[in-house]
Amino acid sequence: MTSEQRSRTMRAVKGRDSKPEMAVRRLLHRMGYRYRLPRKDLPGKPDIVFGPRRKVIFVHGCCWHGHSCKRGSRLPKTNAEYWQAKIARNVERHTDQLDELTAAGWTGLTLWGCELTDEDAVARRVSAFLDETVSP
Repeated sequence: MTSEQRSRTMRAVKGRDSKPEMAVRRLLHRMGYRYRLPRKDLPGKPDIVFGPRRKVIFVHGCCWHGHSCKRGSRLPKTNAEYWQAKIARNVERHTDQLDELTAAGWTGLTLWGCELTDEDAVARRVSAFLDETVSP
């Protein structure tokens, strides 16, 4: 792949309204949950926000965010050092953002692209996350 082709491919990667994110949003709606889309005032600009519950959901691609699954563990063969460092920065930034959210009284859940194939498991996980109560 030439540099120009790679640039064109990378520009096509969506920052929001991706297929995984839309799948989670449709599932949440079918389950009866109502939410807001990204709030830019929250650390990390979470994909889905439940304001009154003070909970957020991030929908992450395994490759870009260094998930431990088969897809996330695979690094590009070209320019591997760059990608390894970039993915490590993504992981560190996400951890920091979750810490900031927690300090501000929010709770976050990260859903991975590879998990979305089992919709029932995602529904159970999301339901448990959203319906848990926090003790004062």
